[in-house]
Amino acid sequence: MDKKHQTISHLLARWRGWIQAGAALLTNLHLPNFFKGSLYQGAGKTVCVPGLNCYSCPAASGACPIGAFQAVVGSSKFRFSYYITGFLILLGVLLGRFICGFLCPFGWFQELLHKIPTKKLSTKKLKPLTYLKYAVLLVMVVLLPAFLVNDVGMGDPFFCKYLCPQGVLEGAIPLSLANSGIRAALGKLFTWKLGILLAVVALSVVFYRPFCKWLCPLGAFYALFNRVSLFQMKVDENKCVSCGKCARACKMDVDVTKTPNHTECIRCGMCVSACPTGAVSFRYGFGDGKQNINIEENTEEST
Repeated sequence: MDKKHQTISHLLARWRGWIQAGAALLTNLHLPNFFKGSLYQGAGKTVCVPGLNCYSCPAASGACPIGAFQAVVGSSKFRFSYYITGFLILLGVLLGRFICGFLCPFGWFQELLHKIPTKKLSTKKLKPLTYLKYAVLLVMVVLLPAFLVNDVGMGDPFFCKYLCPQGVLEGAIPLSLANSGIRAALGKLFTWKLGILLAVVALSVVFYRPFCKWLCPLGAFYALFNRVSLFQMKVDENKCVSCGKCARACKMDVDVTKTPNHTECIRCGMCVSACPTGAVSFRYGFGDGKQNINIEENTEEST
């Protein structure tokens, strides 16, 4: 069974880039809409996709969970979205931040930018910034849309409107290129959001997935379930030789041997590929993340 787990783990790690590309394509199936300058508005838009992907992207095949949540929270009729929250909790329990590492289009976009040849900088000394995304989740996604409302009781989707760079990348830019009316209507808000996108692009070249680490509220939500999700990282202490290669390979600044299911772990599999003894693997099911020495074997040896 261990050999089977190792084989599957290495295959997932090896083909992760292709899985990310496939997930991005499935999330944005309606590619001809880029040339039409129009949005897909079929039945698929009533269903949320797992990753961060703008509803206003012409090719989007589903709704962004953060955008959908804010649309309900900020409406005059509702103050809480049970369907979307339940959907996110289900994904969190089933997969945790595996979604960030394998299924999120904007995460993949940042990784592609990071492949541009240039000097790379570590984020280990910037770890306090990882708490910002929880503040973004609480304040911009939940509290402000629910309580800062207009005369008819409607709140703005603050994260989507003022912070999310994916909306500019997938929505505003392609729509404005294909539609002169939208292009003429662009104003200061677009300029602000474009500045955020350009900053994320520049930072992604030198830092690994900066938006995911510091600002993404969807990543923050899934991170809350990382320690209890069914999809986990496992470390076999019988095989681990404490060489430290897994920790050095991790670009999310996690030491998998100490905290296999750390909130920042996106299950990318870099530690799996780096481990020389096959001690690190993906597992599906409950556990503490570490496989200790078999008790029965210890008992036999002692007798």
